[in-house]
Amino acid sequence: MPKMTFIEKDGSERTVDAPNGLSLMEISHKHGIDIEGACGGCLACATCHVVVDPAWFGKLDEKKEEEEDMLDLAFDLKKTSRLGCQILMSDDLDGITVALPGAKAPWDK
Repeated sequence: MPKMTFIEKDGSERTVDAPNGLSLMEISHKHGIDIEGACGGCLACATCHVVVDPAWFGKLDEKKEEEEDMLDLAFDLKKTSRLGCQILMSDDLDGITVALPGAKAPWDK
């Protein structure tokens, strides 16, 4: 099973099982990671905003216009910001790392 790592707001890293086909938002909920996802993944909010490790960002599908519109509402936006509900886990993303907004990520140095 693929794995992924979340960097939490306190800087701690949690590597978790990440089943194929689930969104990063769903994976975070399954493992008790503090990502809200208020709209349930319907592209109606930005509360599942994550910052993707730049080394992985280019491997993701392109953002849709609706996702861009929702990201305009997000706090602490970065160049590699995405909505967790729009990133579906696959074998190609095995090992991906994302940070919660406000977290001190290693790539921010």
